[in-house]
Amino acid sequence: MDKSPDAFRTISEVAEDLDLPQHVLRFWETRFSQIKPMKRGGGRRYYRPQDVDLIKGIRHMLYDQGYTIKGVQKLLRENGNQFLIAIGSGDRAAVDAIAQRKVAEAVPLTPAAQPRQGDDEMLVGEAKAKPRRFFGLGKPDDDGPVQPGEGKLSRDNRALLQEALFDLLECKRLLDQVR
Repeated sequence: MDKSPDAFRTISEVAEDLDLPQHVLRFWETRFSQIKPMKRGGGRRYYRPQDVDLIKGIRHMLYDQGYTIKGVQKLLRENGNQFLIAIGSGDRAAVDAIAQRKVAEAVPLTPAAQPRQGDDEMLVGEAKAKPRRFFGLGKPDDDGPVQPGEGKLSRDNRALLQEALFDLLECKRLLDQVR
């Protein structure tokens, strides 16, 4: 007898469905705080359907895409659970929508849309996060990423360049897989 798609699954059912050993699922619970199966008496785990989809996404990124645990943790931090749940369920439209939303959030505001002085006071109890500049963009032309007379990049700009390089290498890897 098959269970309903909305039914909770035991660890053995999830392990069998995803072709994973049970101890791997228990280990992932320690590494990914987002995996929270319901535990009943005696410590028996019951996974919700969204837990199973999240685990499918994590499995796909670790085993099929070659990500490390830290890499998947970073994906979860930056994109949220819904991103990996969409990957786990195979919903390409949702993955694309989340990626487009992240790109839209990263686009700088036009001068007319910039907050006015005093708008910070309307944020009650929230500290305003400084926007992250990308290699000196938004600064005057004479004030580039390398300060006059310095001859080298600052530590922040080197870190930004390194991050951009890793992103480009990941894009290249993904494009090579498609070919």
